[in-house]
Amino acid sequence: MWSLKRKSIGEPSSSETALSLPQKQQQREDNQQQQVTCLHDVSYPQGYVPSNASEAALHDNKPAKEYPFALDPFQSEAIKCLDNGESVMVSAHTSAGKTVVALYAIAMSLRNKQRVIYTSPIKALSNQKYREFKEEFSDVGLMTGDVTIDPNASCLVMTTEIWRSMQYKGSEVTREVAWVIFDEVHYMRDRERGVVWEESIVMAPKNSRFVFLSATVPNAKEFADWVAKVHKQPCHIVYTDYRPTPLQHYIFPAGGHGLYLVVDEKGKFREDSFHKALNALVPPGEGDKKRENGKRQKGLVAGKVGEESDIFKMVKMIIQRQYDPVIIFSFSKRECEFLAMQMAKMDLTVDDEKVNIESIFWSAMDMLSNDDKKLPQVSNMLPLLKRGIGVHHSGLLPILKEVIEILFQEGLLKCLFATETFSIGLNMPAKTVVFTNVRKFDGDKFRWISSGEYIQMSGRAGRRGIDDRGICILMVDDKMEPSTAKMMLKGSADSLNSAFHLSYNMLLNQIRSEDGNPENLLRNSFYQFQADRSIPDLEKQAKVLEEERNSMIIEEEDSLKNYYNLLQQYKSLKKDIRDIVFSPKYCLPFLQPGRFVCIECTRTDEKSPSFSIEDQVTWGVVIEFERVKTGNKDDESRKPEDSNYTMNVLTRCVVSKDGVGKKAFKIVSLKEPGEPLVVSVPISKIISLSSARLPMPKDILPVQTRENMLKSTSEFLTRNSSGLPLDPETNMGIRSGSYQKAVRRIEALENLFDKHEIAKSSLIEQKLKVLHMKQELSSKIKSIKRQMRSSTELAFKDELKARKRVLRKLGYVTSDDVVELKGKVACEISSAEELTLTELMFNGVLKDLKVEEMVSLLSCFVWQEKLKDAAKPREELELLFTQLQDTAQRVAKAQLEAKVQINVESFMNSFRPDIMEAVYAWAKGSKFYEIMEITQVFEGSLIRAIRRLEEVLRQLILAAKSIGETELESKFEDAVSKIKRDIVFAASLYV
Repeated sequence: MWSLKRKSIGEPSSSETALSLPQKQQQREDNQQQQVTCLHDVSYPQGYVPSNASEAALHDNKPAKEYPFALDPFQSEAIKCLDNGESVMVSAHTSAGKTVVALYAIAMSLRNKQRVIYTSPIKALSNQKYREFKEEFSDVGLMTGDVTIDPNASCLVMTTEIWRSMQYKGSEVTREVAWVIFDEVHYMRDRERGVVWEESIVMAPKNSRFVFLSATVPNAKEFADWVAKVHKQPCHIVYTDYRPTPLQHYIFPAGGHGLYLVVDEKGKFREDSFHKALNALVPPGEGDKKRENGKRQKGLVAGKVGEESDIFKMVKMIIQRQYDPVIIFSFSKRECEFLAMQMAKMDLTVDDEKVNIESIFWSAMDMLSNDDKKLPQVSNMLPLLKRGIGVHHSGLLPILKEVIEILFQEGLLKCLFATETFSIGLNMPAKTVVFTNVRKFDGDKFRWISSGEYIQMSGRAGRRGIDDRGICILMVDDKMEPSTAKMMLKGSADSLNSAFHLSYNMLLNQIRSEDGNPENLLRNSFYQFQADRSIPDLEKQAKVLEEERNSMIIEEEDSLKNYYNLLQQYKSLKKDIRDIVFSPKYCLPFLQPGRFVCIECTRTDEKSPSFSIEDQVTWGVVIEFERVKTGNKDDESRKPEDSNYTMNVLTRCVVSKDGVGKKAFKIVSLKEPGEPLVVSVPISKIISLSSARLPMPKDILPVQTRENMLKSTSEFLTRNSSGLPLDPETNMGIRSGSYQKAVRRIEALENLFDKHEIAKSSLIEQKLKVLHMKQELSSKIKSIKRQMRSSTELAFKDELKARKRVLRKLGYVTSDDVVELKGKVACEISSAEELTLTELMFNGVLKDLKVEEMVSLLSCFVWQEKLKDAAKPREELELLFTQLQDTAQRVAKAQLEAKVQINVESFMNSFRPDIMEAVYAWAKGSKFYEIMEITQVFEGSLIRAIRRLEEVLRQLILAAKSIGETELESKFEDAVSKIKRDIVFAASLYV
């Protein structure tokens, strides 16, 4: 067992000298210098006349709240704005102290006997803030959907979704609100939920004032301009890049050893150190060779586990050098747990800490039943926690997540493996942050994390008043380009861009509202504001491009244009013929080993395309062909047929290495210098197949053998310049009508080329290049002007009309936009797909089902994770799912017919039956440990789904009540009582 042993802070090792602490005096001076950097600006609405009166003056200049510490300049500036009774957006780094401003706004509201709303993006953060505010101000309530405490309190903490819902329902509370605090307002760019912030801000009471708390966003002024315009009031911007605790950024090369300081605490990028780090990478597959030489061992990236893994060595070094506590970020729940298991031989706590951890753990778990206490996740977590190691991700039981957060806050956990969600809102900094991976799945594909996401997570490093600086360590493997790493480390924060989109729930609620005009919401949206803002820039771009285009004077331009258009037609027809001739159907039988093949050659200068009739090509020898398997039949079926085949070709290549030593191959002409290599080429790159074949040697591995084969190829081409191509009709047997038609058109064009007056003009190639550039500029100008036209129109105008057609067709609104019974039901449903659920309700499907079956069916609306090889539900539940799919298909078809852009396949796949069995068993009264035995999902993921299901049922209760369906109302209430029990709805430790 490797236990806790620490080196003195200043003690360096051979490869880690970069981590020695800078002198504290210098650090304090740097901090003082950084504190000055606070920008204060203000956005005024058009025609606004500033007033000199202030809130503070009304209260004898006495502040609403005093703090036991000196405020940072950005905090003081923001509080002055509040004292003046004006809205403010505070944009600052994580842990900079934005909550100080929120606390002042609450204190000021309570002093003035005004109501204040605090909204946050996630329930967990709302619960934490409720606890924090309740300790300071007694008059505080909580509304999260799951929990409602003292809803008449002067200060109400709630999720943004609840605030939006209250506004739509015209709640009395909304008319009494003086201040609204939007925490984490940069969530507005979230693809799925960001629109909720926009709706909430646009619909907020006109006499209220706002406090927006945000991570650093470069376009904070643009956001404030929008708020000032919509609410016709000033909105201040207080922006700071100041970090209370400066950061140092290191790279740890996978499979290597040691850390490399690449960005110091002053923000200076160290180019030499950066390249040293990338050169120290040990690519997978080379580890064994290195180990034989006694130099390096493979790391986690190459599959090593336990004490040999990179992660174990990393944590061991961090603990020895007193850089704990450390948060280790990973983007996969399973990887978080796998990495934590690598720490099996590490113990980071002393006996007293172990006692405290066990005491806190069981105090929290006491609210669980004896059966729930025996859940594997509960019993397996305690031994890990007692060693000072924790795991935090959305798949954990909520109560476990909260106890881990409390243990981390108390300093009892030294090492925490967490997913990205730990960096959102929760104020739990550490001394060190490690990134095990810098790729994440965003719902569509894997991508590198953005510089903004890196800033958000790395911001957890460095505890104010405790650490002189925070440490960020980026574990980099050989798949990462140097430019990507540099952009991540030194890039700017992500801009706050609108993620506005229309939903039927929004549309119906807008139609039902006082003005009954959804266009007002669209007109006032941040999306429309940004579109309008872009017009001057677009005009400027178009003007510059037009000037550039008009400066290009070409002799005989009209005649040249005609020739150019013929060339484009010719190239298009050649491609059509190529696609037919070299489709797998015809060409695969001829891709035998040894056949000479003409393929597209990589252009030397891709910025100046060739306008000759023939493409730039080279020759090679076919070795073999193969089908490319993606592992996904659906993906393969959607691809063009020829993209599923590649051929291995021996040809001439130039080999180069990028910044991390990764090899890159460029196919060149046989006459150019290079190496004889076998490379994989898609069959779409074939230009011509020769009727001749080269006898194949038994072994082509020796370089000299390959060189001789290419020499034979060159000699063959010297004797036969055409390459003796296979005739598509005579040799390959192609009888296609489309082929014959294309060949005739090609012959006609070739005749026109010969007779064309411009063909013999001097410098025709250069003239064609200039004309091509001119045509490209014209296309760009057209595109910009199209964008300008769409920007001047109301955003989503066509989609709004199309969605209204859907609502009329399905009977949700009348032709006069009066909301009908179906519409009233859909108005209440914001946590599930409203149209499909409403259709199921009105079709009588829900009324005819047993409660357990109904709950099981509704689970398909709330489960969003994709499971591999999920077991099918029993027959009767599968039949229900089929009814749901039929209903969803009808809804999708109605939208398509109304010209709503919808991907029917994606829409159908959004309803998933993966947890139907588990939810059915839960509603029937099974114990939680029993349902975990019949499903492969994470405990926390299932609990979150059942809680969302309860949220949907509560909305359905209100929907049934709104249309007088008492029978359904009681059925939904019965369903809530069946699922709302035990560990799934265990109270939050923060409440």
